[in-house]
Amino acid sequence: MSDSIVTRPARLEDGEYVWPLARAFATSFTPERPAFDATWKQLVDVPGTLLLVAETADGRIVGYLLGSTHLTFLANGPVAWVEEVMVDETQRQSGIGRLLMDHAERWAKSTDAAYLTLASRRAGPFYLALGYEDSAVFFKKTLA
Repeated sequence: MSDSIVTRPARLEDGEYVWPLARAFATSFTPERPAFDATWKQLVDVPGTLLLVAETADGRIVGYLLGSTHLTFLANGPVAWVEEVMVDETQRQSGIGRLLMDHAERWAKSTDAAYLTLASRRAGPFYLALGYEDSAVFFKKTLA
């Protein structure tokens, strides 16, 4: 299945197809369409940000990944962070998530990031299978 999927940088017009995926991804918040549209427009083509889509041979968007880099003292420079990875529920376990993460790893290396990290509550076994290690507890405080 993943042979017919390509990962590529997102384009402005892809937002319409990523929106349902982003809405389904959220568990802690309820995404609102106007906020998504405004954020999407800001994130496409922003330096230091990776916004990918996974596209089928017939042009359907079946996944996306949002990542970024930032400078740190502890790693002597940049590190990369994957903020969101989502694959359409009907397409899971077909290699699409792996393709998105492989692309993100290549991108992180190209930025000279010391490591690529992410937080996940629902897909731990998937990331462990990709060679990631459980290295920290993630804390969050919602600011209202």
